[in-house]
Amino acid sequence: MRIFDPHIHMTSRTTDDYQRMHAAGVRAVVEPAFWLGQPRTNVGSFLDYFDALVGWEPYRAAQYGIHHRCALALNPKEANDPRCAGVLAELPRYLLKDSVVAVGEVGYDSMTAEEERAFEAQLTLARVNDLPVLVHTPHRDKAAGTRRTLHVVRDAGIPPGRVLIDHLNELTAGMVADSGCWMGFSIYPDTKMDPDRMVTLLKEYGTDRMLVNSAADWGRSDPLKTREVADAMLAAGFGEDDVDRVLWRNPVAFYGQSGRLDLETGPQAAPDHAGNTIKRG
Repeated sequence: MRIFDPHIHMTSRTTDDYQRMHAAGVRAVVEPAFWLGQPRTNVGSFLDYFDALVGWEPYRAAQYGIHHRCALALNPKEANDPRCAGVLAELPRYLLKDSVVAVGEVGYDSMTAEEERAFEAQLTLARVNDLPVLVHTPHRDKAAGTRRTLHVVRDAGIPPGRVLIDHLNELTAGMVADSGCWMGFSIYPDTKMDPDRMVTLLKEYGTDRMLVNSAADWGRSDPLKTREVADAMLAAGFGEDDVDRVLWRNPVAFYGQSGRLDLETGPQAAPDHAGNTIKRG
Protein backbone atom coordinates (compact mmCIF):
# COMPACT_ATOMS: atom_id res chain seq x y z
CA MET A 1 0.00 0.00 0.00
CA ARG A 2 1.30 3.46 -0.92
CA ILE A 3 0.06 6.58 0.86
CA PHE A 4 0.48 10.28 0.05
CA ASP A 5 -0.50 12.55 2.97
CA PRO A 6 -1.50 15.79 1.20
CA HIS A 7 -1.61 17.93 4.37
CA ILE A 8 0.67 17.34 7.34
CA HIS A 9 2.87 19.65 9.43
CA MET A 10 6.05 17.63 9.87
CA THR A 11 7.91 20.62 11.35
CA SER A 12 5.90 19.80 14.48
CA ARG A 13 6.71 16.08 14.42
CA THR A 14 9.71 13.94 15.35
CA THR A 15 11.87 11.69 13.20
CA ASP A 16 10.19 8.74 14.94
CA ASP A 17 6.99 9.85 13.19
CA TYR A 18 8.73 9.68 9.81
CA GLN A 19 9.86 6.14 10.63
CA ARG A 20 6.36 5.05 11.69
CA MET A 21 4.81 6.69 8.64
CA HIS A 22 7.13 4.89 6.26
CA ALA A 23 6.35 1.56 7.94
CA ALA A 24 2.62 2.30 7.45
CA GLY A 25 3.07 2.94 3.72
CA VAL A 26 3.50 6.73 3.57
CA ARG A 27 5.86 7.62 0.73
CA ALA A 28 5.04 11.28 0.07
CA VAL A 29 3.75 14.30 1.97
CA VAL A 30 2.89 17.94 1.36
CA GLU A 31 3.47 20.33 4.24
CA PRO A 32 1.52 23.60 4.06
CA ALA A 33 2.68 26.68 5.94
CA PHE A 34 0.60 27.22 9.08
CA TRP A 35 0.41 28.86 12.49
CA LEU A 36 3.05 27.45 14.83
CA GLY A 37 0.98 27.94 17.99
CA GLN A 38 2.61 31.19 19.04
CA PRO A 39 2.34 34.42 17.03
CA ARG A 40 5.34 35.34 14.93
CA THR A 41 6.42 38.90 15.61
CA ASN A 42 8.16 39.80 12.35
CA VAL A 43 8.48 38.87 8.71
CA GLY A 44 11.94 37.41 9.23
CA SER A 45 10.55 34.59 11.35
CA PHE A 46 8.37 33.55 8.40
CA LEU A 47 11.37 33.55 6.09
CA ASP A 48 13.31 31.28 8.43
CA TYR A 49 10.29 28.98 8.49
CA PHE A 50 9.94 28.97 4.70
CA ASP A 51 13.66 28.23 4.33
CA ALA A 52 13.23 25.20 6.59
CA LEU A 53 10.27 23.94 4.58
CA VAL A 54 12.15 24.07 1.27
CA GLY A 55 15.51 22.90 2.67
CA TRP A 56 15.77 21.12 5.98
CA GLU A 57 12.44 19.29 6.08
CA PRO A 58 12.85 17.57 2.67
CA TYR A 59 16.24 16.32 3.85
CA ARG A 60 14.79 15.00 7.09
CA ALA A 61 11.99 13.18 5.25
CA ALA A 62 14.39 11.71 2.70
CA GLN A 63 16.27 9.88 5.44
CA TYR A 64 13.15 7.76 5.90
CA GLY A 65 12.31 7.22 2.24
CA ILE A 66 9.58 9.88 2.09
CA HIS A 67 9.20 12.58 -0.56
CA HIS A 68 8.53 15.98 1.04
CA ARG A 69 7.01 18.92 -0.83
CA CYS A 70 5.43 22.06 0.60
CA ALA A 71 2.83 24.75 0.06
CA LEU A 72 3.70 28.27 1.15
CA ALA A 73 1.50 31.19 2.20
CA LEU A 74 0.65 33.70 4.88
CA ASN A 75 -1.77 31.57 6.91
CA PRO A 76 -5.25 32.94 7.69
CA LYS A 77 -4.78 33.30 11.44
CA GLU A 78 -1.70 35.49 11.11
CA ALA A 79 -3.17 37.48 8.24
CA ASN A 80 -4.87 39.49 11.01
CA ASP A 81 -1.53 40.62 12.49
CA PRO A 82 -0.19 43.80 10.83
CA ARG A 83 3.34 42.75 11.76
CA CYS A 84 3.01 39.89 9.25
CA ALA A 85 1.64 41.84 6.28
CA GLY A 86 5.07 42.07 4.67
CA VAL A 87 5.10 38.32 4.10
CA LEU A 88 2.97 38.83 0.99
CA ALA A 89 5.77 40.82 -0.63
CA GLU A 90 8.29 38.03 0.11
CA LEU A 91 6.19 35.12 -1.14
CA PRO A 92 6.78 35.49 -4.92
CA ARG A 93 10.46 34.51 -4.72
CA TYR A 94 9.62 31.46 -2.61
CA LEU A 95 6.87 30.32 -4.96
CA LEU A 96 9.55 29.78 -7.62
CA LYS A 97 11.22 27.00 -5.59
CA ASP A 98 11.08 23.52 -7.09
CA SER A 99 9.78 21.94 -3.89
CA VAL A 100 6.80 24.32 -3.66
CA VAL A 101 3.80 22.58 -5.26
CA ALA A 102 0.97 24.88 -4.14
CA VAL A 103 0.01 28.12 -2.41
CA GLY A 104 -1.36 27.34 1.05
CA GLU A 105 -2.77 27.34 3.57
CA VAL A 106 -4.90 30.32 2.60
CA GLY A 107 -8.51 31.12 3.41
CA TYR A 108 -10.33 31.97 6.63
CA ASP A 109 -9.84 31.56 10.35
CA SER A 110 -12.24 34.13 11.85
CA MET A 111 -13.57 35.49 8.53
CA THR A 112 -12.21 38.99 9.02
CA ALA A 113 -11.66 41.62 6.33
CA GLU A 114 -7.91 41.25 6.77
CA GLU A 115 -8.12 37.52 6.13
CA GLU A 116 -10.15 38.07 3.00
CA ARG A 117 -7.67 40.59 1.60
CA ALA A 118 -4.80 38.16 2.18
CA PHE A 119 -6.86 35.33 0.69
CA GLU A 120 -7.60 37.30 -2.49
CA ALA A 121 -3.98 38.45 -2.83
CA GLN A 122 -2.67 34.90 -2.55
CA LEU A 123 -5.19 33.54 -5.02
CA THR A 124 -3.74 36.08 -7.43
CA LEU A 125 -0.23 34.85 -6.64
CA ALA A 126 -1.34 31.30 -7.35
CA ARG A 127 -2.78 32.30 -10.70
CA VAL A 128 0.30 34.30 -11.69
CA ASN A 129 2.64 31.47 -10.68
CA ASP A 130 0.43 28.75 -12.20
CA LEU A 131 0.18 26.87 -8.91
CA PRO A 132 -2.76 25.03 -7.33
CA VAL A 133 -4.19 26.35 -4.06
CA LEU A 134 -4.80 24.68 -0.68
CA VAL A 135 -7.62 26.43 1.20
CA HIS A 136 -8.24 26.25 4.95
CA THR A 137 -11.88 26.44 6.01
CA PRO A 138 -12.64 27.96 9.43
CA HIS A 139 -13.24 25.80 12.48
CA ARG A 140 -16.20 27.99 13.53
CA ASP A 141 -19.16 28.76 11.26
CA LYS A 142 -17.75 26.22 8.83
CA ALA A 143 -20.73 26.13 6.49
CA ALA A 144 -20.84 29.94 6.15
CA GLY A 145 -17.05 30.06 5.80
CA THR A 146 -17.06 27.41 3.09
CA ARG A 147 -19.79 29.19 1.13
CA ARG A 148 -17.83 32.45 1.34
CA THR A 149 -14.64 30.62 0.34
CA LEU A 150 -16.25 29.26 -2.81
CA HIS A 151 -17.55 32.72 -3.69
CA VAL A 152 -14.07 34.27 -3.38
CA VAL A 153 -12.52 31.44 -5.42
CA ARG A 154 -15.06 31.97 -8.20
CA ASP A 155 -14.39 35.71 -8.25
CA ALA A 156 -10.64 35.09 -8.47
CA GLY A 157 -11.08 33.31 -11.78
CA ILE A 158 -9.10 30.22 -10.80
CA PRO A 159 -10.40 26.97 -12.33
CA PRO A 160 -12.04 24.95 -9.54
CA GLY A 161 -9.98 21.91 -10.49
CA ARG A 162 -6.89 23.76 -9.26
CA VAL A 163 -8.35 24.44 -5.80
CA LEU A 164 -8.43 22.07 -2.79
CA ILE A 165 -10.91 23.05 -0.08
CA ASP A 166 -9.75 21.38 3.12
CA HIS A 167 -11.06 20.45 6.59
CA LEU A 168 -14.47 19.53 5.22
CA ASN A 169 -17.19 17.55 6.99
CA GLU A 170 -20.72 16.30 6.41
CA LEU A 171 -22.10 19.87 6.39
CA THR A 172 -19.74 21.18 3.73
CA ALA A 173 -18.78 18.26 1.47
CA GLY A 174 -21.82 18.60 -0.78
CA MET A 175 -21.35 22.26 -1.65
CA VAL A 176 -17.68 21.70 -2.51
CA ALA A 177 -18.52 18.60 -4.56
CA ASP A 178 -20.96 20.69 -6.57
CA SER A 179 -18.37 23.45 -7.08
CA GLY A 180 -15.88 21.27 -8.96
CA CYS A 181 -13.12 21.95 -6.42
CA TRP A 182 -11.16 19.14 -4.82
CA MET A 183 -12.40 18.00 -1.40
CA GLY A 184 -10.01 17.59 1.55
CA PHE A 185 -10.79 15.82 4.83
CA SER A 186 -8.62 15.91 7.96
CA ILE A 187 -8.78 12.80 10.16
CA TYR A 188 -8.18 13.51 13.86
CA PRO A 189 -8.35 11.52 17.09
CA ASP A 190 -11.06 13.68 18.69
CA THR A 191 -12.14 16.45 16.32
CA LYS A 192 -12.68 17.07 12.60
CA MET A 193 -13.32 13.70 10.89
CA ASP A 194 -12.72 10.07 11.90
CA PRO A 195 -12.12 7.02 9.65
CA ASP A 196 -15.68 5.65 9.87
CA ARG A 197 -17.28 8.98 9.05
CA MET A 198 -14.83 9.35 6.16
CA VAL A 199 -15.83 5.98 4.76
CA THR A 200 -19.50 7.02 4.93
CA LEU A 201 -18.72 10.16 2.91
CA LEU A 202 -16.76 8.16 0.35
CA LYS A 203 -19.77 5.90 -0.09
CA GLU A 204 -21.98 8.95 -0.64
CA TYR A 205 -19.73 11.07 -2.89
CA GLY A 206 -17.42 8.49 -4.45
CA THR A 207 -13.64 8.68 -4.74
CA ASP A 208 -13.26 11.36 -7.44
CA ARG A 209 -11.56 14.58 -6.25
CA MET A 210 -11.42 13.25 -2.67
CA LEU A 211 -8.24 13.71 -0.59
CA VAL A 212 -7.68 12.40 2.93
CA ASN A 213 -5.03 13.86 5.23
CA SER A 214 -3.89 13.66 8.84
CA ALA A 215 -3.15 17.41 9.19
CA ALA A 216 -0.91 16.24 12.05
CA ASP A 217 0.71 19.12 13.91
CA TRP A 218 1.71 20.17 17.45
CA GLY A 219 -1.75 19.45 18.84
CA ARG A 220 -3.48 16.13 19.52
CA SER A 221 -3.20 14.47 16.13
CA ASP A 222 -1.87 11.30 14.52
CA PRO A 223 0.25 11.03 11.34
CA LEU A 224 -1.00 7.45 10.82
CA LYS A 225 -4.66 8.43 10.38
CA THR A 226 -4.34 8.14 6.61
CA ARG A 227 -3.48 4.46 7.01
CA GLU A 228 -6.47 4.02 9.33
CA VAL A 229 -8.74 5.37 6.61
CA ALA A 230 -7.20 3.00 4.07
CA ASP A 231 -7.82 0.04 6.37
CA ALA A 232 -11.38 1.22 7.12
CA MET A 233 -12.10 1.51 3.39
CA LEU A 234 -10.98 -2.07 2.78
CA ALA A 235 -13.00 -3.31 5.73
CA ALA A 236 -16.08 -1.53 4.34
CA GLY A 237 -15.82 -3.24 0.97
CA PHE A 238 -13.83 -0.72 -1.07
CA GLY A 239 -11.25 -2.30 -3.37
CA GLU A 240 -7.49 -1.78 -3.37
CA ASP A 241 -7.84 0.38 -6.47
CA ASP A 242 -10.26 2.67 -4.60
CA VAL A 243 -7.78 3.00 -1.74
CA ASP A 244 -4.93 3.75 -4.14
CA ARG A 245 -7.02 6.41 -5.86
CA VAL A 246 -7.91 8.26 -2.65
CA LEU A 247 -4.63 7.80 -0.79
CA TRP A 248 -2.21 8.16 -3.70
CA ARG A 249 -3.43 8.97 -7.18
CA ASN A 250 -5.75 11.83 -6.18
CA PRO A 251 -3.08 13.83 -4.31
CA VAL A 252 -0.61 13.11 -7.12
CA ALA A 253 -3.14 14.42 -9.65
CA PHE A 254 -3.91 17.56 -7.66
CA TYR A 255 -0.37 18.62 -6.74
CA GLY A 256 0.95 17.35 -10.07
CA GLN A 257 -0.70 20.41 -11.62
CA SER A 258 2.27 22.37 -10.30
CA GLY A 259 4.58 20.59 -12.75
CA ARG A 260 7.02 20.02 -9.87
CA LEU A 261 5.89 16.74 -8.35
CA ASP A 262 8.52 14.21 -9.38
CA LEU A 263 7.95 11.04 -7.37
CA GLU A 264 9.57 8.65 -9.82
CA THR A 265 13.09 8.90 -8.41
CA GLY A 266 13.95 8.30 -4.77
CA PRO A 267 13.54 11.19 -2.33
CA GLN A 268 16.63 13.38 -2.30
CA ALA A 269 17.98 15.95 0.13
CA ALA A 270 16.93 19.37 -1.10
CA PRO A 271 19.24 22.39 -1.39
CA ASP A 272 18.85 25.16 1.14
CA HIS A 273 17.71 28.64 0.17
CA ALA A 274 21.26 29.52 -0.92
CA GLY A 275 21.44 26.49 -3.22
CA ASN A 276 23.70 24.40 -1.01
CA THR A 277 22.90 20.76 -0.37
CA ILE A 278 22.27 20.21 3.32
CA LYS A 279 24.43 17.57 4.94
CA ARG A 280 24.24 16.05 8.39
CA GLY A 281 26.99 16.81 10.90
